[in-house]
Amino acid sequence: MICASLRQTPCTVFHVKMYFEFLHSESIEDMGYSMSKLEAETELLDGSSSNHGATDSARHNTPSHFLDHEIAQLTKLRSGPHDNISRILPGKREVPVSTFKMLAAREANYSRRGRFSKADSCHVLSKYLPVNGPWIVDQMATRAYVSQFSVDGSLFVAAFQGSHIRIYDVERGWKVQKNILAKSLRWTVTDTSLSPGQRHLVYATMSPIVHIVNVGSAGTESLANITEIHDGLDLAADEDDSFGIFSVKFSTDGREVVAGSSDDAIYVYDLEANKLSLRISAHESDVNSVCFADESGHLIYSGSDDNLCKVWDRRCFRAKEKPAGVLMGHLEGITFLDSRGDGRYFISNGKDQAIKLWDIRKMSTKSTCNMMFRHYEWDYRWMDYPPQARDLKHPFDHSVATYKGHSVLRTLIRC
Repeated sequence: MICASLRQTPCTVFHVKMYFEFLHSESIEDMGYSMSKLEAETELLDGSSSNHGATDSARHNTPSHFLDHEIAQLTKLRSGPHDNISRILPGKREVPVSTFKMLAAREANYSRRGRFSKADSCHVLSKYLPVNGPWIVDQMATRAYVSQFSVDGSLFVAAFQGSHIRIYDVERGWKVQKNILAKSLRWTVTDTSLSPGQRHLVYATMSPIVHIVNVGSAGTESLANITEIHDGLDLAADEDDSFGIFSVKFSTDGREVVAGSSDDAIYVYDLEANKLSLRISAHESDVNSVCFADESGHLIYSGSDDNLCKVWDRRCFRAKEKPAGVLMGHLEGITFLDSRGDGRYFISNGKDQAIKLWDIRKMSTKSTCNMMFRHYEWDYRWMDYPPQARDLKHPFDHSVATYKGHSVLRTLIRC
């Protein structure tokens, strides 16, 4: 089942309750002040000047009608900013609130709170958090295990256990742009990846053969080797062909694909030469996710059920199949990785119910220093996460930040 959600502005009792809780937590004269102060003072970041006197005055001489916008914002989740934010300086034209400036000012602690006020949080959430839906846009007879948006958000790809892969045109009301019937399917489609130009799609299954199909062709129906050719990229290289592919990703230039497998390895396939160019025995367990770090294609990130994220530099293997570095911090297996594309930062999702942000400049050179922390029996496929495990912390956590609140159960949630 494919569901979609859009942000609208309903007025509910819940939002009214939020408002009264807000009144108890902050004085009326401070309502919206922190946002206006953040916006005014962070204009220094742009090289402009600000009138601190005017800002301080606004704090203590807040006209009562400014509360109207705050109440509307809390009850209707309006995206429009508070008046104090738009009217930063005398005589200045109204401008929209910059979320970037708000975040930068929070980082610099301009408000001297070290955090967003509830008004700040409400304003940011009202701009970016969907509050209406979801609703069904399509439904198939089998389960959907894979889904992803294109980089620009115009297309959405969903892969179903019953061999179907559908590409939806989001901007045309989620109309099916391409209906692909996969070839040589083993169990389910485990991953898909759109090429940078959105002309080709690769899909993987529990098989060493990855298939590539032209999704830029005119026809909607793409039946493997009947209406269209689905070329097979053989990663087995005349060796053991009993493994399957969990993850596959295009390089930024579209000339290569990288894959992570159930035989604990990473594969790189050269599309122009039409041959396997690299195989790395990368981990001690399933490699659930791989991706290229940046446009150069030299760096590869990998995440495995051995709880480790690893960085591989194709330019300089100091020893055979030795990573450039290891990043520890997850207490359970890695389900997905996503690179920022700058060769430094990426995020990972883990079965320990956490997303982590990494800076590879903090990686370790030791690949055998991972420790086992599980003192309980647990399998994410059919059990709830143990309460006693939620507060465990890795003593050598290299991550920059950890984000919790979601669940990784029953299937490998991607991020």
